[in-house]
Amino acid sequence: MTERGGNRHRGLKVLLPAVLALTLTAAGLAACQPPPTTIDIYSFAGGCHVLKDETTGRFVGRDALGWTANVAQSRATPFTTQASGLGRYLLYGPGGQQPAVGPVDLVTTTTTPGPTADWIVAARERRISFRNVSNGRGLTVSSAGRLAHGATAEARWSLVAATGCAAFPEVQVNATGTPFRGSSPTAPVRGFVDAHGHISAFQFLGGQFHCGRPWSPYGVTVALADCPDHQPNGAGAVAENFFTTGTPVGTHSTQGWPAFDGWPRPESLSHEGTYWKWLERAWRGGQRLIVNLLVQNRALCEIYPLKNSACNDMESIRIQAREMVALQDYIDAQYKGPGKGFLRIVRSPAEARKVINDGKLAVVLGTEVSEVLDCGLQNDVPQCNEADIDAGLDELYAMGVRSVFPIHKFDNAFGGTAMDGGTLGILVNLGNKYATGKWWQAGPCPAGSETDKTPDNVTSGDRAALQAIFGTAIAPAFNDVPAYGAGPLCNVRGLTSLGAYLINAMIDRGMIVETDHMSARARVAALNILEGRDYPGGVVSSHSWGGMASQQRIQSLGGFVAPAAKDSPDFIASWQMARNMQPAGAPFGVGFGSDMNGLAHQAEPRGASPNPVTYPYRTFDGGTTMDRQRSGTRVWDINTDGVAQYGLFPDYVEDLRKQAGNQIITDLANGAEVYLQMWSRADAFRTG
Repeated sequence: MTERGGNRHRGLKVLLPAVLALTLTAAGLAACQPPPTTIDIYSFAGGCHVLKDETTGRFVGRDALGWTANVAQSRATPFTTQASGLGRYLLYGPGGQQPAVGPVDLVTTTTTPGPTADWIVAARERRISFRNVSNGRGLTVSSAGRLAHGATAEARWSLVAATGCAAFPEVQVNATGTPFRGSSPTAPVRGFVDAHGHISAFQFLGGQFHCGRPWSPYGVTVALADCPDHQPNGAGAVAENFFTTGTPVGTHSTQGWPAFDGWPRPESLSHEGTYWKWLERAWRGGQRLIVNLLVQNRALCEIYPLKNSACNDMESIRIQAREMVALQDYIDAQYKGPGKGFLRIVRSPAEARKVINDGKLAVVLGTEVSEVLDCGLQNDVPQCNEADIDAGLDELYAMGVRSVFPIHKFDNAFGGTAMDGGTLGILVNLGNKYATGKWWQAGPCPAGSETDKTPDNVTSGDRAALQAIFGTAIAPAFNDVPAYGAGPLCNVRGLTSLGAYLINAMIDRGMIVETDHMSARARVAALNILEGRDYPGGVVSSHSWGGMASQQRIQSLGGFVAPAAKDSPDFIASWQMARNMQPAGAPFGVGFGSDMNGLAHQAEPRGASPNPVTYPYRTFDGGTTMDRQRSGTRVWDINTDGVAQYGLFPDYVEDLRKQAGNQIITDLANGAEVYLQMWSRADAFRTG
């Protein structure tokens, strides 16, 4: 017994190390195995896939009853996985048919993209789940093998690459090649600057004045639709008609996608011009920096009868800043992941330089509102104090705003505005009365000063037109309307003590002061402060509202000039003036101010010319070939259409080259570098 037991113990001594060694080897091998690869949920964007139920090995297909999850791969419905946001998709099938949540737990079919067909994707190891945007319910399979939606989002699916998908409707870019990239993140940059854009203006005047938006999660057919009140023939577009022709009466085709036979056009002021694919074409064509000015006008918003968004200037700024981030995220989604899109919102000149050298489009946030920081004026009483100014600037800075108009359109607590002339001026003067309690007060200009635009006198026809737009409730405003004499006239209001405090507070924060829209008196006082502080840059004229004298002072300070992108002969003359006034030895570059979406006419076509733009053409850096831009069935040509939408700005620049030669292109291409140098000097001046 003892011997047998001893043998048994000896056997165990031999066996246990072997078993232990085998166990440890297996554990070691398991530890060395890579973990299951996580699915990149952003990589599906723009792809063609079939939907597989991994629990059964079967696929989803369309049949007479709707959607079955019990077909072979060969009979599966191919879906274009169209990104509606980061990690969100429409499953776009043949004929535009999309699975959508229906009543009870049914998954039905829709051909109208929207929340019920919008699915949030999540990954768990090698499977994915779908949760619906509209009700939060998950995509599942019923006991009968049909697509259904349930309380939980089951990770039971996979997307398998396929062919034969229907194309999701989209605007074309019509540019081929590689955008210019810098040699390093800190290298000098090249490219064009739009110092005065309004990408987020679809929220302007309460969100229903402006027709269309730069993007929609549900595509171009939703984003580029006319306003409901313009239907059926544009007769309801009384404000646009008034701005365009001086009368509220008129019609236009309300069809957007795919024909675009009524808008956009250079003089169409209430329709979207900065759709994201048009922005992409501008970037492909050399655009490298846009200052997006968050824009609002509380007074006109409140008296305009249609609205669904905030009228308060500061609240609208907050909304629009969030919308710009949403646009950036949407573009990232189309480019398959966070940070991968061509458009980046930047907060510093160093970040902007890095983005541009990465071959992308840098967007700087600014504000152009009439009561910035809630600093309005009511019967000559300021509606804010110095503490409000500091708190408001700190809030703007925290949200990424770096460029600010202290004064815009209306007199406010900071000073007097540059008055408008013409039809628009009558409307803005009405807004000034509503917002401040007073009409513009005009008088002789100071000796040797620049002049403001002379406001027009209000006629009975103007009153009738404005009442057609805003209703009869505004009639009492005209009881004490002033009669203005012949010009030149200037706003009698200059820069206030609070205005001086604001300029100094912006300097302390390294922010960029926008001098356009200040009255002649206010602009002179603001420039005196900037010169007295030796502020090395940090000041711009972004769309030609100043005169020659103030522009000279801005350029001498090291500021930046961007003439309004008007008809090409006017822009060329402004460029030549800026070139002639540049201080000796200082680098020269110039931008343009599009003011698109900002109630500004764009450049008209030149018409018949011996030197038209010929398509295709090469961009300034030689890296990209640009052809005529196609949106749906509409093909655009700068020679006949002018700058009808933002995607035509590269063609506008090419037209400038045709007329003025290569030097204007060199100076425009230097614009991004000169702007960043200006901003860097201001940013280095920060005291906080």
